[in-house]
Amino acid sequence: MLALAGPVVLAEVGWVTMGLVDTVIVGPLGPEAIGAVGIGSILFLALAIFGMGLLLGLDTLVSHAYGAGRLDECHRWLLHGVTLSLISAPILTAVAVIGVSLLPSWGFPPSVLSLTEPYLKVIIWSLLPLLLYASFRRYLQALGIVAPITAALVTANVINALAAWALVYGHLGLPAMGTTGSAVATLVSRVYLAAALLVSVVSYDRRHHISLFSVPWKPRKRSLTRLLRLGLPAATQVTLELGVFAAASALAGRLDPVSLASHQIALNLASLTFMVPLGVASAGAVRVGHAVGRRDVRAAARAGWVALLLGATFMATAALAFVIFPRPLVGMFTSNEAVFAVARRLLLVAAMFQLFDGLQGVSTGLLRGLGDTRTPMLSNLVGHWLFGLPIGYVLCFWLGWGVVGLWIGLSSGLIAIGLTLALTWRRRIRTLECDAMR
Repeated sequence: MLALAGPVVLAEVGWVTMGLVDTVIVGPLGPEAIGAVGIGSILFLALAIFGMGLLLGLDTLVSHAYGAGRLDECHRWLLHGVTLSLISAPILTAVAVIGVSLLPSWGFPPSVLSLTEPYLKVIIWSLLPLLLYASFRRYLQALGIVAPITAALVTANVINALAAWALVYGHLGLPAMGTTGSAVATLVSRVYLAAALLVSVVSYDRRHHISLFSVPWKPRKRSLTRLLRLGLPAATQVTLELGVFAAASALAGRLDPVSLASHQIALNLASLTFMVPLGVASAGAVRVGHAVGRRDVRAAARAGWVALLLGATFMATAALAFVIFPRPLVGMFTSNEAVFAVARRLLLVAAMFQLFDGLQGVSTGLLRGLGDTRTPMLSNLVGHWLFGLPIGYVLCFWLGWGVVGLWIGLSSGLIAIGLTLALTWRRRIRTLECDAMR
């Protein structure tokens, strides 16, 4: 599990590090800049993650085909993943353009809104490369080829950091573009990501003489429908999960800039720790999928329980770090004492849900390996939107607890979802084990 999960975790950490680095680089520009980049990033990702989620079915389909020894089927699923990316990217980009035009009606402070709008107008054009990157990544990952993904994300982070540093402040003879410069840097790094993984797919094919182009490169309606049947619930689930934090950011944006900046810093740190169980979940989905493909239920069970143990252990450690080291963690983003005071309280709340966030993240991947993407979707709908967010809203605005109340509500939802999905995995895998013994 570690051999596969290690590089995938590094890839997930590399993915979220781009947003974290953008926030750190614009931090000296003030709380408004931190809030604008944070809001812009999460609002964009709430839409982009839906498109990337449509491709999560590749985890199941490619890993099952690979476990059964059907490389030709692996290639066909890659074709349909790329096709789905090319279809969905223009639609989602159009939705993003409409969303940017509606931003003034969201109630953000003018000082934050004036920075958020130009940031989003640039970043929305990274949708197509992001979806192509997701297709290539899911294909490589399901085959157990993870080193190129890690290498691409590490180098993309270097490109993003250097470009953001130069474009935000006007170094290396480039214009000083402020927060918009970080959006341009992110766009460039995402185009690079897609190109790098495309090269990796073609290179692997040539080195191993697998002949990627030996299958007909003509999409089949039945295959696209099957991919969508798995991907749409998964896309809805990840969108519901990220969307609730986007909604929380929008609500925090109605408070003062200090509360918004504190929310964004705590969210960046919580997102960073979540990348570890998310990477373990991807590895777990692949290993469970391989075992299911070769009809080895015991191996699927072992892989799942090991993945849950790894995810839970790391997140428990992360919770302790949030409690013990708040000042150095928040200090990476800002030296503003008012922001630190609020962010420290938010990290204490985040520590409460770390373990359960890890359980829900890993369990979602394991269930996806079994071909179940609907249960995580329904759990996120109920847990986040019908339970956690309403509680947070009441605590924040009705009872006057501010952004801390908002986070307590989000924590309640995550705890409920984590317990539900872990118990669902336990029930499903026991059912399969009982069926295999009959």
